[in-house]
Amino acid sequence: MMKLQQLKNGLPLTAVALSVGLLLSACSDNDHDTNMSEPPTAPVERSFTLTVTNLTANQPMSPLALLATSNGYHAWQNGEPASLALEQLAEGGDQSGYSAEMDGIDMVVSGAGILPPGASESLTLTQTEAATASLSLLTMLVNTNDAFSGLDAIDISQMAVDQSQSFYTPAYDAGTEANSEIKGSIPGPADGGEGFNAARDDVDRVHLHPGVISQDDGLSDSVLKASHRFDNPVLKVTIQRTR
Repeated sequence: MMKLQQLKNGLPLTAVALSVGLLLSACSDNDHDTNMSEPPTAPVERSFTLTVTNLTANQPMSPLALLATSNGYHAWQNGEPASLALEQLAEGGDQSGYSAEMDGIDMVVSGAGILPPGASESLTLTQTEAATASLSLLTMLVNTNDAFSGLDAIDISQMAVDQSQSFYTPAYDAGTEANSEIKGSIPGPADGGEGFNAARDDVDRVHLHPGVISQDDGLSDSVLKASHRFDNPVLKVTIQRTR
């Protein structure tokens, strides 16, 4: 009778108790493994190439400014007053104000120099932050008082590798300086005059540029020639994701 009480399924009771203890210990270790934090995921690196072609006959473009933003930032808005950064760029080709103006900027890529008529330049942007969602591009038509062109807040967040987008962009008027075309008021090679001037003597809102009226068109005080006129579009821009 004693022998029967000490056996359960052919094992001594002490052996059964030991087996149960080991099973519970194993369960505890499994729970601990399940709750361990996973290692952080490495950020995805993405690369984009932006190619810009100057389509004008005699309007050199100021060094390109490529802005990569992640917070819905707009480099300009039609019908609204130009920011100080836009005024500086559109009147003098100076892009430095954008770095100071933008909150949440991911990257500013600058062109190598003046983009001559008929020429193209490619800029490369490589990101390690997936948050960047849009690109903006700006450049001044330097043989004008305050004309500029480019792209504002183009969504690149869903672009796949090898996918591309192409755009033809018009000339805009920053609305900060009157289009007088008089000597000393234009920074480009047609005049070599003043660039940025803090005074605003125009409509003070961004709009499509009406074009220039040269001395060949009867504007006797103008320093511009017929070759400095332009039709829209003034730029071709292609964005391609390369990685």
